[in-house]
Amino acid sequence: MNEINNINRRKFLEIFGACSCALMIASCSTAPITERKQLRLIPESTLNNQAAQIYEKVKQKTKLSDDKKKLDEIEEIGSRIEEAVSAYFASINKNDPTYNFQWEYILVDNDKIKNAWCMPGGKIAVYTGILPITKNKHGLAAVMGHEIAHAVAKHSIERASRALVLNIGTVAADIFSGGAISRTSRATGVDVAGMLRTFGIDNPFGRKQETEADYLGLIFSSLAGYDIRESVKVWERMRESYKGQEPPEWMSTHPSSERRIETLKNWIPEIIIKYPPIKKIS
Repeated sequence: MNEINNINRRKFLEIFGACSCALMIASCSTAPITERKQLRLIPESTLNNQAAQIYEKVKQKTKLSDDKKKLDEIEEIGSRIEEAVSAYFASINKNDPTYNFQWEYILVDNDKIKNAWCMPGGKIAVYTGILPITKNKHGLAAVMGHEIAHAVAKHSIERASRALVLNIGTVAADIFSGGAISRTSRATGVDVAGMLRTFGIDNPFGRKQETEADYLGLIFSSLAGYDIRESVKVWERMRESYKGQEPPEWMSTHPSSERRIETLKNWIPEIIIKYPPIKKIS
């Protein structure tokens, strides 16, 4: 029986390995501008549709701010970045990665959350708690540029694709080990496979995406005509808001505030020169 199981296990792994390699080769892509190689297994339209549905639920169940002036400012900044991104890719004769986006903006009334996000397809939310950190339109553009960069670079597709591969890989590894991972998880009550993914793979991968979004966000904000030097001040204020409670970088999917500030300072002079404000191309 063990011999039969071993044969079946080997056969599964052979098929799994062949299929995985073929799938990855066929689905390799690159992030815009940085040209970093990415894995995209899930159709963008699928994720965009799911994101739109989730966004509608957020609008229904979350308290939205009635500050129309601030929402108008958010929409104005977003529109300028939208146009700048499209104009830039047109200027270099490359496909606009936002051509199928349905842009939308909301301001969430929650002063405790210092955050903003952009779902696949251009669905954006800004929380009122981030506004004391951004301070002005240039600071807000820095934050929004970063979040929009995640969507432009298709980070959600990349993350979902990687999760798909990891889940399949965990099953294969469990079979290869004769179920050792499953047995250890059951015996200790700890999700060993999940822990391995979190500390061994997901965190470094997340930091890489965050750093890329920082870089692209600066470019998009600069192309839109905003003062990207304000981004450093935003992160200085964010660091102060943590009041010494920021988690160590190795435990976080984000670079530390100190590292971010240092990296932004290094990037800004070159980006200002290389990516000046761009005029909309008709």
